[in-house]
Amino acid sequence: MRTISDTIERLARYRNGGVGSSSPINTLSKLEITGRNPGQLTGWYSVPRGREQSTALVVVLHGCTQTAAGYDLGSGWSKLADDYGFAALFPEQSRQNNANLCFNWFNVDDVTREHGEALSIREMVTDMVKQHGVDPKRVYVTGLSAGGAMANSLLATYPDVFAGGAIIAGLPHGVASTVPEAFDRMRGHGLPLREILQANVRKASRHTGPWPTISVWQGTSDNTVVEANARAIIDQWIGVHAVGAKAVRSELVDGQTKETWLDASGREAIEYYRIKGMAHGTPLDTASGYGHSAPYMIDVGISSTVHIARSWGLTPSFEKRIVADDVSSTRPLPNQRRSAGEGSEIQDVIEGALRSAGLMK
Repeated sequence: MRTISDTIERLARYRNGGVGSSSPINTLSKLEITGRNPGQLTGWYSVPRGREQSTALVVVLHGCTQTAAGYDLGSGWSKLADDYGFAALFPEQSRQNNANLCFNWFNVDDVTREHGEALSIREMVTDMVKQHGVDPKRVYVTGLSAGGAMANSLLATYPDVFAGGAIIAGLPHGVASTVPEAFDRMRGHGLPLREILQANVRKASRHTGPWPTISVWQGTSDNTVVEANARAIIDQWIGVHAVGAKAVRSELVDGQTKETWLDASGREAIEYYRIKGMAHGTPLDTASGYGHSAPYMIDVGISSTVHIARSWGLTPSFEKRIVADDVSSTRPLPNQRRSAGEGSEIQDVIEGALRSAGLMK
């Protein structure tokens, strides 16, 4: 027998065009790209209602077979951004560039500063700064799988642009230059030594610091991009952050292991969330109100979206940001659970979903 929550979820999918559908409804706006776009990417964005003049920006990169709208709906980034007053940018790959819609993280030209897809995304950031009042000092990037690998390459090639990055089931920068090499690295074969990984970051730009903070997320049962890549990403960044190979702190967060590396100033320079038993995908906690389960979007009881945003200082508290035209919103807060006294509200949600689906008058 289906639970009430399962029924609501299914009705919501019906109403929104289906989270797992190939063409989910796109609530994002198309970005006018005025600069160079050698990677021939498309840009989509959201800006919060009632925002202040200067706002932070999160660049979100989808994985293979996904679209910007689909990954946004699954991860919940634009919802979180609207609630807490920051902007989100969603670069999108085309089948003309890659038949599987993967960002070309294994193509040297696409992950080199001032070239290819990396430059296209950097130019989109510039347009967001000019057109939508983004604070250039508060720009962050995250991505899943091929998007995670591209996010890591953006952090390496443009460390002067990004204040922090989160790599989900991604790969180190500069470890592959062909498709066969890419598949080998994904399986953990032929990953370079730590010294070479660190050299790949240092030669990617002329930057001398400060360096962006790094957040790494990885499922222990991921057979598509194996866990060895997460450790290699950490090895790649401990050099420029001048931290030891061993984490200084290990703790449980929402039932999952988090390891932390602190730099000389005491800042959390690198963090690693190791999700026990999770396959390839983005970790979600759908009960948080942000994100929906779908292929490669996995509800494991911890929201990478919420925790990543919090680590960047974008969600400073559990209190939802209230804007003038949204005072009646009942969207749940991160990790919020409904109390037993909210039965009438639950009933209203169910009836609203039924009416939207045409199943109730």
